[in-house]
Amino acid sequence: MTDQFVVAPMLVALVTIVATLGTRRRLGAQIALSVAGALAYAGTVLVIVRRVVFSATASPATYQLGGWPAPFGITLVADALSAFMLSMVAIVGPAALVFSVSYMNPDEQRVFYHPLFHCLLLGVSGAFLTGDLFNLFVWFEVMLLSSYVFVAFYGKKKHTRAAFWYVVLNLIGSVVMLVAIGGLYAVTGTLNMADMARRLAAPATFGIEVGAVVGLSALLFVVFALKAGLVPFQFWVPAAYRAAPLPVTALLAGVTKKVGLYAVVRLYFTVFGGTELTVSIPGTDGNTVLAFYGIVLLCLATASVLVGGLGALDAASLEGVFAYSSISQIGFIVIPLAIGAASSVPAIQHLGVLAALVYALNHALAKSTLFMAAGTVRSAIGTSRLDDLGGIAARSPALAGVVFVAALSLVGIPPLTGFFGKLLVFDVALRAEAAFGLALLLGGTGLTIAYTTRMWNRAFWGTETPAVSASSPARLQIAVVVALSACILVVGLGFDPVYRFADAAASAATDRGAYIEAVGLSGGEGA
Repeated sequence: MTDQFVVAPMLVALVTIVATLGTRRRLGAQIALSVAGALAYAGTVLVIVRRVVFSATASPATYQLGGWPAPFGITLVADALSAFMLSMVAIVGPAALVFSVSYMNPDEQRVFYHPLFHCLLLGVSGAFLTGDLFNLFVWFEVMLLSSYVFVAFYGKKKHTRAAFWYVVLNLIGSVVMLVAIGGLYAVTGTLNMADMARRLAAPATFGIEVGAVVGLSALLFVVFALKAGLVPFQFWVPAAYRAAPLPVTALLAGVTKKVGLYAVVRLYFTVFGGTELTVSIPGTDGNTVLAFYGIVLLCLATASVLVGGLGALDAASLEGVFAYSSISQIGFIVIPLAIGAASSVPAIQHLGVLAALVYALNHALAKSTLFMAAGTVRSAIGTSRLDDLGGIAARSPALAGVVFVAALSLVGIPPLTGFFGKLLVFDVALRAEAAFGLALLLGGTGLTIAYTTRMWNRAFWGTETPAVSASSPARLQIAVVVALSACILVVGLGFDPVYRFADAAASAATDRGAYIEAVGLSGGEGA
């Protein structure tokens, strides 16, 4: 199925970039065009979701740029997995942009803020839709170029230092990624993901050395772990999140982190997963490349849950708590992926991806809500340091309620979205009889309760501090975070269609043959 609507989110973002650049001298018009572009972007994503998931004739859709057929041309693929990831962008992106209108002062918004914001949306969308490895690299770079500027946005010493290390680490990652992609092209003879999956399912037929694929895929894995902020590649996260404008931080934590996770799911479950090794993998019941990465993912998830949780317990500001919490919560997302990857049972693999996707959705909603709530606190009070806060619940019950709902969703309290994410993660661990995974989930949940309780007691409970007593949160900012927290509740209360969506996305990730056939290549049946 070839459809032009696949490219629509990217075209809308690109047109909005040009439009906001053209109106840089008229801030009112620029803001209007920027918000309209964000809403149009959400509309195009809604069209994709309906066409590839919820319509009576739902099926993956592809778009071949320039009319060149796969695997020779550039392919864009909209299946349930990419649609699920795009839906997170369509929720968090417009909310963060509207929040920015109130949070950022006019001088900060003028000229480059809005074009860069949509450039970030463009890069993320391209990464979710691309069907070949080299263009995944290209869209990573588009996404990172705008995020570099945002991390250094305020231009002070701490922002410049954070941006310097952010740029250096990601440039190193980009070089490693480009080397790995070049190596995979040399070994497999293709950059198209579907074609690579087809060839790797029968490596002897295409003369592919599996050992070289494992080594090169390991280089790519390091890059994706860096982008996702998994321990031990997490050191850029706290400084970058504190340095960027908080509406952008909400987008970075809620959406761009998921690009690395999406790449892990798409490449290691869909593309590399069917490649068999000649040795068995200790701690797994499989002998595939995917089983090898199951052990690696579990190690990184363990370290992330513990390091992030302990860091959040010691953080001095709201942004610090939420930044370290983001590291820990990414670990929770990776745990079911690790369990699924280590299993040779297709149902466990499917459930692992499904649980990870639902938990990723919860993280996108809850963490973007929390970072924007921190922005509301800083905008109204002038600080987000826990030592300077106290009694916010009495001063602004609506703001406190937003933080309370998002924090409970991170813990996994029903009927919020986080409950279903946590339930599915526990379910896959129980079905796979992964005792260590269960212990890690219980310990990580305990840490989540500890750091959210500490944050709540110090910032929102207790006696009002003088700074809090004199504060007055902006109505537009409150409206945005209330709307996001309502999404957390609504998704939980109406979870059935979300579950069906995530189930379809998990099927798209684990059904190699369907992905190959969707791109229009033969040989999908045996993949």
